[in-house]
Amino acid sequence: MNILIVEDDRRVADFLERGLRAEGHRVQVARTGPEGLQMAMDWARDPLPQAQPTVMLLDVMLPGMNGLEVCQTLRASGVALPILMLTALGTVEDRVSGLKLGADDYLVKPFAFEELLARIEALGRRGRELAQASPTVLQVADLCLDRDTMRVSRAGQPLDLTAREMALLELLMSAPGRLFSRERILANVWGAHEDPLTNVVDVYIRRLRAKIDDGHPQALIHTVRGLGYRLDAQP
Repeated sequence: MNILIVEDDRRVADFLERGLRAEGHRVQVARTGPEGLQMAMDWARDPLPQAQPTVMLLDVMLPGMNGLEVCQTLRASGVALPILMLTALGTVEDRVSGLKLGADDYLVKPFAFEELLARIEALGRRGRELAQASPTVLQVADLCLDRDTMRVSRAGQPLDLTAREMALLELLMSAPGRLFSRERILANVWGAHEDPLTNVVDVYIRRLRAKIDDGHPQALIHTVRGLGYRLDAQP
């Protein structure tokens, strides 16, 4: 199994790396939030399956960018690798915050190494099941999104989207025809801590519509007034 450890405490990182390698896992280590984010993004975009990490062990307290920010940024960018957060912050509020921002599991320090192994194995199984169940390429009419390369095209023409636009489009394309409320979009793409009164969803829908629908005879992004948005080939 491929494992990415993002931990700034050298003693903890070295202990985890040695223990996981002894269990037969392939391990990479990052010491800062930005470094871990970049490694995860690079692996997620690598077309070779063996290059992709199966599980990310992510500390919360990191220099440069904390673990919650790393997790939220990965999810907003459409990176779906399983994330196990490691932290000394063990209150219910802390755990809920991490899970709401996209973490799959939460382990409070200090922890037993056997429990860590069991949780990693469970996340690895879940990741393999999701990979088998989730299509690599999403397509609605002539709009295509390749989840492996994170490339989007319409009518064969590539579209240049930001990471946030990509995450929003992937959410809409994951269930064609389904109505997504502004609140659900906000929670999935921006995270639970975003101000629910913000108009950021409407702003990004306009940007996405300009890139995807402008110049095409068939509009794919539809507004249901007062309820939300859906992406569908049907008018």
